[in-house]
Amino acid sequence: MTSLKGIANAFIDSKAQELFQLSDKLWKNPELAFKEFKAHELLTNFLEKEGFTVERSYTGIETAFRATFGSGRPNVCVICEYDALPEIGHACGHNLIAEAGVAAGLGLKAVLESSDAPKGMLTIMGTPAEEGGAGKVFLIENGAFVDIDISMMVHPFPSTIVQPSMIAVKQLDVTYTGKAAHAAAFPWEGVNAMDAAVMAYTSISALRQQMKPTWRVHGIITNGGAKPNIIPEKSVVSYNIRAPTSTELETLAEKVTKCFEAAATATGCQIEIREPNPMYLNLKSNPFMSDLYFKNATELGFTEMSMEAEVSASTDMGNVSHIVPSIHPCYAIGSGEVNHTREFTAVANTPEAHTATLTAAKAMAHTCIDVLTTGGMLEKIKLLKN
Repeated sequence: MTSLKGIANAFIDSKAQELFQLSDKLWKNPELAFKEFKAHELLTNFLEKEGFTVERSYTGIETAFRATFGSGRPNVCVICEYDALPEIGHACGHNLIAEAGVAAGLGLKAVLESSDAPKGMLTIMGTPAEEGGAGKVFLIENGAFVDIDISMMVHPFPSTIVQPSMIAVKQLDVTYTGKAAHAAAFPWEGVNAMDAAVMAYTSISALRQQMKPTWRVHGIITNGGAKPNIIPEKSVVSYNIRAPTSTELETLAEKVTKCFEAAATATGCQIEIREPNPMYLNLKSNPFMSDLYFKNATELGFTEMSMEAEVSASTDMGNVSHIVPSIHPCYAIGSGEVNHTREFTAVANTPEAHTATLTAAKAMAHTCIDVLTTGGMLEKIKLLKN
């Protein structure tokens, strides 16, 4: 097994410059959810050139892909993300996630081509629209994971955590409809939709006094009217609601919804509440796989690594983890900067981040090699419930 891991390491190292260039191109061309056309082309062309069988626009999702090598079972899956954030680009480092998934895949392909190749199949899954678009949820619904035995991905972060506690989230978009009127001459003729948005915002802020420490609610006003001298006839608020489990999330969502409805009643506005995307479930890290990854990452030189830590973010990888044994470790890229900031965007394209990404990729590859080469290990993973 050690020699197989050495083969994976050597091949990943031989491709280091190309992988850095791949990540750099993604970073310089940030694309939003389901619009990752350049990323889709770049990644699929690269993987096809490296000898993978590539299915573009996988399961009918235009910017999803599946790249495979080998055959039979187990079928081990490493996942790529590559969407960016509005205005601040790759502030969550999805360019590095894509690099890590491709790098791990390259290392595993080299192992499957070696003289001592284990039996099994490798899948690299390209999953668009993690940042609010629920790309993996739609892939699940389209059957993309039915033949997958284990899945994994890694995520750049300020610190290294093998089992981050990623929580469930749902998005609610609320539209208030009032009546326009001249704000100075005939204000009594108007019904102020902006007032409803503000009341909802302040009511939710008051609700926080009675929220559990593990609950999160945060939102923005996306439409507040047209001009100051017109009573706003329409306003729109968009909120994310998060909790450790889907059950708690529904409890919290009911409380928040009452704040939305109360604001409509108080102002006389009509209200429409819409859930634009499927709910993200909480992440269930497989303990056996986590132990394997921790051991491999330690041997590769990751230091100051926590086995578990609270991270109140959310991911559609949570949904995958409820149907396939999965892990989603976070790894430090050496800056201390936090995700979803312009500062994180900057460090997500540095040599230090690239080096850490390749180490995380090797840890994934080594974990997959353990599963492919150790009899009974897959059964133990599947028996050890998350």
